[in-house]
Amino acid sequence: MTTRNVTRIIRSHASKDGDGVKINRVHGFNDAKFSPFLLIDELKSENPDDYIGGFPPHPHRGIETLTYMLTGHFQHRDHMGHVGELKTGGAQWMSAGKGVIHSEMPIMSEGGLHGFQIWINLPAAKKMNPAQYHDFQTEEINEYGTDKNLLRVISGNLTENGHALTGPLQKTGVEAVVADWRAVEKETRTLNVSERYQVNLFVYRGDIDVEGTLVPQGHFAQLSAGETISLTAQKEAGVLILAGEPINEPVVHYGPFVMNTMEEINQAMRDYENGVLTD
Repeated sequence: MTTRNVTRIIRSHASKDGDGVKINRVHGFNDAKFSPFLLIDELKSENPDDYIGGFPPHPHRGIETLTYMLTGHFQHRDHMGHVGELKTGGAQWMSAGKGVIHSEMPIMSEGGLHGFQIWINLPAAKKMNPAQYHDFQTEEINEYGTDKNLLRVISGNLTENGHALTGPLQKTGVEAVVADWRAVEKETRTLNVSERYQVNLFVYRGDIDVEGTLVPQGHFAQLSAGETISLTAQKEAGVLILAGEPINEPVVHYGPFVMNTMEEINQAMRDYENGVLTD
């Protein structure tokens, strides 16, 4: 089997979103090697002033969002009437499709916050589908291994030593794996993913080695084609594994909208201004 190697390392950069929420961001809207993923935001702070403003009501069209919380407590509300609490260890998925208006606001007013929001692109054929939402509490996330070497699979399917590893989220617009690997120093993990998938990694804690290349904390790594991923924790490590079937279509991005043409972006803005984005 061919093992995937690191082809590029990208450092996350400090930014803000929502009502002044401090984040670390990596994005690849026009980078085909990111596809089907578009963006990953890391929310990490011990200071409530950095996150207390949250993400007040705002629109989306043409993407899916997957929010995963390592530590913290947020509440989701949307125009469809869904109300979900995102607690430590849990995740929530939303497919904006044609249009959604939602908010994500912290319930906590003190203590540390650490989580991620991942944008997943939708193919053109599904960008105008009805919006969907589902949350997964921590006990619903499938776990494989021990505390010293734990893989939590949130979305999609992969294998290890011939055994299937699956996540509870199985209805993304294209096939996509999102998993969280946590390991102590010198622990290793070898995983198999479809050769059709592109694979990216985000190291949120410690350092990892990928076939002789060091990927440090706060960095995003793009991997070559292949069948297996071999990871070694150089320090106590935490890594998001993002793998999926690439969408070979044009990407046009403007704020919360991701479509295939500028005309579709303009239509999304008109629909939102006219109050018909979600109709």
